[in-house]
Amino acid sequence: MRQIQIRVPGNQRPERLDVFLSHQIEHISRARVQQLIREEWIRVNGAIPLKAYLVRPHDVIDVTLPLPERPEAQPEDIPLRIVYEDDDLIVVNKAAGMVVHPAHANYSGTMVNALLYHVQDLSGINGELRPGIVHRIDKDTSGLLLVAKHDRAHRFLSAQFRAHHIEREYCAIAWGRFQKPAGTIETCIGRSPKDRKKFAVVKEGKNAITHYEVIKPFDYLALVRLRLETGRTHQIRVHLSHIGHPVFGDKTYGGANPNLAGGSHHNRQNAFNLLTLMPRQALHAKTLGFVHPTTRDFMRFDSELPDDFKAVLERV
Repeated sequence: MRQIQIRVPGNQRPERLDVFLSHQIEHISRARVQQLIREEWIRVNGAIPLKAYLVRPHDVIDVTLPLPERPEAQPEDIPLRIVYEDDDLIVVNKAAGMVVHPAHANYSGTMVNALLYHVQDLSGINGELRPGIVHRIDKDTSGLLLVAKHDRAHRFLSAQFRAHHIEREYCAIAWGRFQKPAGTIETCIGRSPKDRKKFAVVKEGKNAITHYEVIKPFDYLALVRLRLETGRTHQIRVHLSHIGHPVFGDKTYGGANPNLAGGSHHNRQNAFNLLTLMPRQALHAKTLGFVHPTTRDFMRFDSELPDDFKAVLERV
């Protein structure tokens, strides 16, 4: 068993318990939290909560995470949005809130579980818990992911990632007005010395390069296009926070505070409403391009912004 205690901050907005915990505990899905609530592994202020309980400031939440009997991924009938599939690979448009692969405390409800139900074979290079996974995006980031069906395809595609030959373009909603309409952010990124679950700009980190372009500025937000030259963990989120424009809704890197709207009470209230409308980071892996492992043709896929993303842009 693994025990976790979370004390809800004093400025926390009312939020469903399952949504709140899915953002607070690393590598856990909302579906998994709901299961833990049903099985009474969660207590709020010492009592068993209702399914639709709304967390309140200063609540004390105790979570017990039972260890799985079999620590390997199992097929699960979970809907997937398959953009493209052939004998070598699959391109998936991952929904926000879905964990990519099983990990400690979250061995079900992931994209890998869904893939294993969908196909018979995936590459085994990354082991039983990460079959076929060539790269990852964060749980609360939506967008395109590339999956290898066999080891030869996996090695070929991974080599493109290592050589930085993969085309990856993201869209984000970021806070504030950018002084420059386009630019490049180049720093070193590594584990935060203050919080090992987070990443930060640190001297001893790995080189990270992000190119950005403001597509549409708003009053206190901006729609931004970002192109990754490197692929460090949380790279876009860390880089935008580093230059003072954190990703909207990003609770980890300072993007979930309605006071960032500044100015009038109207702006701050509107920002609060938008954060309630989209309780996750506004980041979407929009474009993915790579050379096919068999045909050697260059393939490029593009995806629409998800509905919650569009809803914020329509109301800002």
